[in-house]
Amino acid sequence: MWQFFHKLGSPKWFFGIATRFMPWLLAAGLLLLAAGIVWGLGFAPKDYLQGNSYRIIFIHVPTAFIAQSIYIMMASAAVVTLVWRMKLADVFVKAIAPVGLVLTFLSLFTGAVWGKPTWGTWWVWDARLTSMLILLFLYGGAIALDRAIADEKSAARAVAVLLLVGVVNIPIIQYSVEWWNTLHQPSTFKLTEKPSMPAEMWVPLLLSVLGLYLLFGWLACLRMKTEILIREQKTRWVKELVLAGRG
Repeated sequence: MWQFFHKLGSPKWFFGIATRFMPWLLAAGLLLLAAGIVWGLGFAPKDYLQGNSYRIIFIHVPTAFIAQSIYIMMASAAVVTLVWRMKLADVFVKAIAPVGLVLTFLSLFTGAVWGKPTWGTWWVWDARLTSMLILLFLYGGAIALDRAIADEKSAARAVAVLLLVGVVNIPIIQYSVEWWNTLHQPSTFKLTEKPSMPAEMWVPLLLSVLGLYLLFGWLACLRMKTEILIREQKTRWVKELVLAGRG
């Protein structure tokens, strides 16, 4: 395990591994996401209370779920940056922060679209909605802070501290519907409980979540490879890679 962890510190090693797995991540992600979306939007039964308006859940839940997961990944990478000074951890944070920002925005947008027919309004200062909005600001703040500091190492440390401070918001998002009286419905998936919806609904939702996870993995690898090439452009292995590509 420690040997694998040590290898992760090598941009060249990661570049090769990412290149090998990216086509599989893309193909499997597209397949699962398409199956989940088509099944959910076209063939899943109507909800007995919300009718067809609930179908946006097949987009809303995956984006919200993975937006939170990405922040946890970034906070974990922040620990690696501060403790072990592993530069690939900073590459990871810088590469996926914009992805988390976009997914958080999509989660808020689809939630607003869902809230209009359900609650009669686009937005309420609900505990979960407000904490998700804070998550959007945390992503934006991390991106802005990284771009505001010219020195790469100083920027990485500053962003890492911000991420670790902001990670307290994740359990607030997750448990807000249990801690406070909110309009937002409880979590759809709970590992310790049976799903609150029939299999015809939660199976396509699970496929959508898994598919989006895999697509995120593909996009993270793509963005990390780009960042690595920028940072390592003066190294011998990158120069050889560029020459081989031209050849």
